[in-house]
Amino acid sequence: MSEKQGIHLKGTLKLYMQWPVAMSAVLIAMTGWIYYTDHKAGLVMAVCLVFYIAITGMLYYYNKSTLMRALVEFATQYGAMQNRLLKELEIPYAILLENGKILWMNDELEAILGGGSRLDASLSRYMREINRGIFPKEEGQQTQVELTFEEREYVAKLRRIPVREAGGIQTTIAIPVESEYLIAVYLEDVTELNEYIQANEEQRLVAGLIYIDNYDEVIESIEEVRQSLLLALIDRKINQYFAKVNGIVKKVETDKYFIVLAKENFKLLEEDRFSILEDVKSVNVGNAIPVTLGIGLGISREGYSQSYSYARIAIDQALARGGDQAVIKDCSGITYYGGKREMTSKNTRVKARVKAEALREYMMTSDYILVMGHKMTDVDSLGASIGIYRAAVSVGKTAHIVLNEPAMAVRSLHEDYVRNEDYPEDMFVTSGEAREMANENSMVVVVDTNRPQMTECPELLLMTKNIVVLDHHRQGSDNIDNARLSYIEPYASSACEMVSEILQYIAEDIKLPAMEASSMFAGMLVDTNNFTNRTGVRTFEAAAFLRRCGADIPYVRKIFRDDMDSYRAKASIISNAEVYRRQFAIARGENLKVDSPTIIGAQAANELLDIDGIRAAFVITIYNGRCYVSARSIDEVNVQVLMEKLGGGGHMNMAGAQFDHTDVSEVVYNIKAQIDKMIEEGDI
Repeated sequence: MSEKQGIHLKGTLKLYMQWPVAMSAVLIAMTGWIYYTDHKAGLVMAVCLVFYIAITGMLYYYNKSTLMRALVEFATQYGAMQNRLLKELEIPYAILLENGKILWMNDELEAILGGGSRLDASLSRYMREINRGIFPKEEGQQTQVELTFEEREYVAKLRRIPVREAGGIQTTIAIPVESEYLIAVYLEDVTELNEYIQANEEQRLVAGLIYIDNYDEVIESIEEVRQSLLLALIDRKINQYFAKVNGIVKKVETDKYFIVLAKENFKLLEEDRFSILEDVKSVNVGNAIPVTLGIGLGISREGYSQSYSYARIAIDQALARGGDQAVIKDCSGITYYGGKREMTSKNTRVKARVKAEALREYMMTSDYILVMGHKMTDVDSLGASIGIYRAAVSVGKTAHIVLNEPAMAVRSLHEDYVRNEDYPEDMFVTSGEAREMANENSMVVVVDTNRPQMTECPELLLMTKNIVVLDHHRQGSDNIDNARLSYIEPYASSACEMVSEILQYIAEDIKLPAMEASSMFAGMLVDTNNFTNRTGVRTFEAAAFLRRCGADIPYVRKIFRDDMDSYRAKASIISNAEVYRRQFAIARGENLKVDSPTIIGAQAANELLDIDGIRAAFVITIYNGRCYVSARSIDEVNVQVLMEKLGGGGHMNMAGAQFDHTDVSEVVYNIKAQIDKMIEEGDI
């Protein structure tokens, strides 16, 4: 009956059942050998062999049906047990059709979804994260997604199963004929695991450093008998603030502190937005200058030593950006808090002298010097580049200024140098020519920017190890980090001011040609808005040095003269300015028929600040398929922080940003959104 129905054994079991046949063949061979040796023994062996084969054949024939029946019953019971175990599996499990509808699910998943769940419903109806968009696209591929359902956290893992391989499933589930594949889904409850991970993460220690960033200036502004009282009050403020979050504060120097706190308490400081920055300014025992702090915090999963290294980087960043702010560095990046106050200008020029001596040493060991500023060169960038060019020449080195296409603002000044026979033809070189010159013994000096992508030729920074950065902008997270010498002073009014100070220490009694002195004087005028913005004692000292070198004021004024089209474009921008929240001027510069719309936009932003009640001005212009924002303020709004949130940067009162599109309306929307957010968070 079994043979008629086509039921037969196969595989390993079939081989096992056929072993008597193999044994019979062996016995036949042995019988032949025995008969050849001894005929009587061979006959006896032959008779026994006949009986063995007969009995084995009869047993196989009569017991085969019984054996097959027992195997079928075992397979049925085994399959039923498998289905029951799968049904009662403690891991939530389901099989979905290719359209996402539930074809089958076990008891555990049914209990999670609740009694109202239906087999013909889509699983995404209950768990939106499990939808067709995350289904595996290829056979054997597995995808997973994290989700939250009924206040429990799960990791859902999905695997694609072709219908042709689902034969066992089809015995208990009717699979639609048109289905090509099924999706197996099982959920892993990771709620408790995540809680333990979170608890462990929150117990990690955060290392931090606190510096009184204007310590020297504050101490000098107070009587000697009150200095100890001032420091005691500052100590008390810092200790009380961190004691509230169970932090440990250790004073390591007169103006430096080391702090340690748990990460869970660190979050309280973030929510508080580091109010200690403002609290410490209220300490006053007669000091004319308010105390400001620089805070650097480091968070790393690799170990506490790495957290401390991050804290060192963060405090350096805080001080380089001007102080009065907290900087947090972790594995994902850098976050800034505070920075509302401009850094106090330092009257001492010791640092400038030290940097100048280091710069001279690097120049003396280099074959030649390549100087470059930022893209769309302005007068400050070009003037600083010319100053470094003069420094290199004064120590007997060959120098070149990297300049691809002079912007309209510096075109006339650039042409004056090109036409002047006192300067070599290769004083200015393009990026391509500079790349051919660069080697391991050359030196690259970057002025007026510290961001690699903003330089005239970013590739040069990868072609030599001798890199020097001179800039007066606050550092961002993408600054040039492989410089051998970095001189960044956010309090300086301009790059030309910094270079003017350095020149006085590069060589004895250095004398600048009148044209070069005029160029640097013009750069200072631009960045200080005619000495009305960000000027200090050292600014006027640098200006006096340039005047002694022969800076020609009428020549400088001619450099800044606008043509009629530029003047009309600036007037057009100002006339269509929108006043947002009655204190922020936002203007658009579209379809401006001028060569340098960004320069016109910056000038318009400066003039908008002259309107009573305007705290900050933003002008958006279009140039070469991109949107440029010029942001200006006087002292009430930190436009640098606002522009950083839009991907830009700059100074507290003068900043900007760029966008890789020409949708001015979108840029205006983003500016307004950031203004609203900063007002809501108390930053404005």
